[in-house]
Amino acid sequence: MSITTDMVQGWRQPQKVMQRHLARGRSEPFAFSLLVTFLVLVFVSLWPQLSRQSLIQPEVPMVQRLVAAGLALLASVPVWYGVAALSHWIAKLFGGHGSHYRARLALFAALVCVSPAMLLQGLVAGMIGTGPQLSLVQGLVGLGFLWIWISMVRVAERDNAD
Repeated sequence: MSITTDMVQGWRQPQKVMQRHLARGRSEPFAFSLLVTFLVLVFVSLWPQLSRQSLIQPEVPMVQRLVAAGLALLASVPVWYGVAALSHWIAKLFGGHGSHYRARLALFAALVCVSPAMLLQGLVAGMIGTGPQLSLVQGLVGLGFLWIWISMVRVAERDNAD
């Protein structure tokens, strides 16, 4: 299945998306490609907001803002791996039987599923700016992510076939 299908189905049936990914077998390059896809889409989602900021503060050029955002996203890669490991350890405390790979796959797949909503969040930030609309969209994106991620972690921690 394509990643766009996963993005849509992940909001309705995250368990099925996770089961499909687990059925592929263990593949670190696949898991990492999910993370890279998320980071690229988040980078694109930042463009409207960065453009708005460079119109408000023209002394900082758009290119400089884009490079800084890209480097910050690249620097976040180890953090995502750490969050996945932490989620696996917490799941183990509650009786989880998964693995670190499954926890990474659950987190990265959930991030990819929520990335279209982050594109909307970026548009709201760029077009409207800060305010109740942006707060509402950020809250909905955050809740959507948590729901998708927790649903995927539950599937990932059921049994360990790796």
